Amino acid sequence: MHRDIELTNWTAVCSLDEIVPNTGVCALLNGEQVAVFHVADAEERVFAIGNYDPNSGVSVLSRGLVGSLGERIVVASPIYKQHFDLFTGECLEAPEHSVPSYRARVEDGKVWVCA
Repeated sequence: MHRDIELTNWTAVCSLDEIVPNTGVCALLNGEQVAVFHVADAEERVFAIGNYDPNSGVSVLSRGLVGSLGERIVVASPIYKQHFDLFTGECLEAPEHSVPSYRARVEDGKVWVCA
C-alpha cells in the first residue's frame, strides 16, 4: 500500500507488455523526454533515464542497445555508442555528459516513473 504523498510524483507511462524485453521506449513526463527500459534478466525490471544524449545533441537514448558492462546494466547510444548506466544515468566514457535517472517500477502490469 502506498501513501498518498508517494503517489503524487508517480506517473503510469505504459503497460509492461508494450515494451519489448531488453529495449526502451520514450515517454513524456512533465514536458521532459524520459527513456524507459524493460530489462528481462533473472527478474523483470524497468529503468528510466533522460532520453537526451548530450554527446550527440539529440533525444535518442530510448532507441539504444541494452546490455551490460561488467556488473553495470547500460544502454549504448545509437549515435556515438557511449554507454549510460541505467541505475544512475552516468555516461561511462564521459561522466560530465551523464543524464538524469528516475525511479521506475512495475505495478499491476503498468510501468510507473517518478519524476
